[in-house]
Amino acid sequence: MKVGIKLLLGTMIAASLSFAAMAKEQVTVFAAASLTNALTDIGQEFDKTHDTNTRFSFASSSTLARQIEQGAPAEVFISANQKWMDYLVEKKAVDSASRFTLLHNALVMIAPKSRGLKDVTINDKLNIPQLIGDSRMAVGDPDHVPAGRYAKEALENLGLWSASEPLLARANNVRAALALVERGEATVGIVYATDALVSADVETVAVFPETSHKPIAYPAALIAEKPTAGSKAFYDYLTTDTAKAIFVKYGFKVQ
Repeated sequence: MKVGIKLLLGTMIAASLSFAAMAKEQVTVFAAASLTNALTDIGQEFDKTHDTNTRFSFASSSTLARQIEQGAPAEVFISANQKWMDYLVEKKAVDSASRFTLLHNALVMIAPKSRGLKDVTINDKLNIPQLIGDSRMAVGDPDHVPAGRYAKEALENLGLWSASEPLLARANNVRAALALVERGEATVGIVYATDALVSADVETVAVFPETSHKPIAYPAALIAEKPTAGSKAFYDYLTTDTAKAIFVKYGFKVQ
């Protein structure tokens, strides 16, 4: 009998917790993969003070933008470049009036810590094939990943693209490029400065000159012109001192 009562109580408690979770307003945020750590922390802090359950979908900005265009249930979008936000504005898939630049980042070259690579000077005299050896250079795919596009632009402006292109290991997003270097499957990689900071297995060996590529900007926008209370609250929360402190902690430059 006691076992039966315990089971009944357990079922009632589980049902109660499940109902409480369902009662919270769901907020769905689509964001660039490079924002994974910072936004996860921000979402947790936001939910502590709001009756919400914030969920994130992290991927390449291009992948997310196309999903939003096709009607994916996103409420807030944060892109890793202006191009894919421009794309959604043109498609009238976001509220263009809500668009603003939230953050900035830097482009860096990384290598596995175990490799012991010394500081690399990024200029037009850098011998990419010699640096890489018989391995590869990991990047987000320049055909659609913002980090890869910035990398291609920087390498082109430095006159290094033709030597680099055949040696690229193209990843689906910047975190996948980071993982290739972490596992030693690529001897170097090009990622954002913030990605390098969250990994214990890689180190930054060079920072690309800011003049070698367009500013790395993260625009944010609401999807709907009449957003839900929860999505509007999260959108506003992104510019609070609490959120800014978390972004800075992970290496982003706040407005």
